[in-house]
Amino acid sequence: MDLPLYFDYNATTPCHPEVVEAMLPYFTSTYGNASSGHHPYGWFAADAVESAREEVAELIGAAAKEILFTSGATEAINLAIKGLALAKNENKKHLITIATEHKAVLDSMEDLVRQGFEWTCLPVNANGEISLDQLKSSFKENTLLLVAMTANNETGNLHPIKEMAALAREHGVLFLTDAVQAIGKIPLNVKELGVDMLALSAHKMYGPKGVGALYIRKGSPKLTLKAQITGGGQERDLRSGTLNVPGIVGLGKASSLGLANQLDEAQRLSKLRNKLETGLLEIEGSQLNGSSNRLPYVCNVSFRGILGKPLLIRINKKLAVSSGAACSSVTDKPSHVLTAMGLDGPTAMATLRLSLGRFTTEENVDFAISYISKVVNDLRTAS
Repeated sequence: MDLPLYFDYNATTPCHPEVVEAMLPYFTSTYGNASSGHHPYGWFAADAVESAREEVAELIGAAAKEILFTSGATEAINLAIKGLALAKNENKKHLITIATEHKAVLDSMEDLVRQGFEWTCLPVNANGEISLDQLKSSFKENTLLLVAMTANNETGNLHPIKEMAALAREHGVLFLTDAVQAIGKIPLNVKELGVDMLALSAHKMYGPKGVGALYIRKGSPKLTLKAQITGGGQERDLRSGTLNVPGIVGLGKASSLGLANQLDEAQRLSKLRNKLETGLLEIEGSQLNGSSNRLPYVCNVSFRGILGKPLLIRINKKLAVSSGAACSSVTDKPSHVLTAMGLDGPTAMATLRLSLGRFTTEENVDFAISYISKVVNDLRTAS
């Protein structure tokens, strides 16, 4: 068994070998610019981009014309939120989201507040769940957009997206969902969910880093975005810049693989995740964070009464895990997700997020249970 074992699939995933194979020609022999429309090199590249667009669309039940490629989900979220808010929506200045959203959402909201927008940030309960009644009462006449994660990146909680989208539609409000952690892992269909926009990223589903997409529902006259990156007019004039053809091809291949394998893999990982949680919750002072309605591969457990930094240092000698979102690991502050759920600072810091994936085995899970138990018990004895 090669150590450290990888238990951080929510942070990123390794590229699937078939994804790498699909990408390679677009680095070497088929290296044309997809915007070079006057010769075969450009035609081949453009054809590859459109094929990938169809693969991404099929994964989420969309039309190819509704898929816009970006550098990742963070850019997609920024484009969706700021692009909508700064388009011709003069009388719509109210935005709604949830306290446990990704920083790409929360920081975008704060940026718009500084520009004169109003923001309602809905709280969650101890399980990380929102109140649909509270959401319903939050809508105003000038509400423009509701944003909610499909699945939380730290706890794996699944929000009632279909019900939330229906409420938004009932109040004439547009709805964006950040589906990064769910796409390719569990079945999602944008038409069935009723969402207006959806952000996704390749590297969370065994594709390359640096590429993602934004689904934008066609047919709504209210859904107009102002480009945030200009200078070339690519992607229907909404996202200028030379297209990352190898990355887009990789995203397309990852999408088709995810569509083919997601049900079987979700069932396998659910069994391993349940075994892992059962073992970790036998440790004194442990508690599970999240609701019963969660992704099948995420385990978030806190260990009360020990210090978080020594815990993470010791654990990461043999297990690659995190204490929360990868994008927030540069700070010593407790997770905003866990504190929103009511955890005190020290307990939130003494938390491990273990996320399982394609290469996780039962042997890996057994080792993780044993090793984490030993480390926690050693730290308790030392204190």
